[in-house]
Amino acid sequence: FDNRIHCAESGEESTETETVYSLKCHISQEVNHLHEGLKCDLKSELEKASPSLGRSAVYVKDSRINGLPRYLTIQFVRLFQKRESNQKAKILRKVDYPLSLDVYDLCSDNLRKKLEGPRQVLRDAEGKKAGLKTSAKTPVSTDSDTKMTEAEESSSGSGEASKSTSQEGVLPEKEHQLTGIYDLVAVLTHKGRSADSGHYVAWVKQENGKWVQFDDDNPIPQREEDITKLSGGGDWHMAYICMYKARVVPI
Repeated sequence: FDNRIHCAESGEESTETETVYSLKCHISQEVNHLHEGLKCDLKSELEKASPSLGRSAVYVKDSRINGLPRYLTIQFVRLFQKRESNQKAKILRKVDYPLSLDVYDLCSDNLRKKLEGPRQVLRDAEGKKAGLKTSAKTPVSTDSDTKMTEAEESSSGSGEASKSTSQEGVLPEKEHQLTGIYDLVAVLTHKGRSADSGHYVAWVKQENGKWVQFDDDNPIPQREEDITKLSGGGDWHMAYICMYKARVVPI
């Protein structure tokens, strides 16, 4: 993250960098979709000592993503501590999440500039696959049909590994570029109304594009359209952690 910390009362402003290993989606009455929750979490208030005022003051912290991972982990903050009773509780509110997530608008200006070229390559590849004319100007790739083909495979969502993918499913850093677009590959759900009990289940997308529910030692095939129904709102399994895989294009 690139963080800008500003105090409106004193006019003080500072910047800092911060490394996090997962994004959090806090759930409130205003949050109905994962993207809304992520956007809200990028802005927060904190109280700290103000050197110019000589006392505590409220600062606003604005964060922007300045570096993206190959696998993006997002946690739905469904468990919280009730102040009045000092007991854990679970938020059952339904929060939808997509099979494809674009975080471009959550990124810093610097990172957006880096993503523009790869995103154009991806758009051209997807347009070519759909039978549309590609862009006349492509900043990253020129006339390589091989690169276009690999980009199409990366954006197909089928889960099939590209030719340059290693056995661990990770492309060497110098052979691909991120686009800011991610595809859902796994969901961890929690079933039960209590925060201190319940059952955790994993829903994982296989290499062939099929989804499988792993409930202890019982794997059950699932339809893709049922995966986004794990968004909460009742006693059924509801998403607690979503893992997204970056949609990439070759250099």
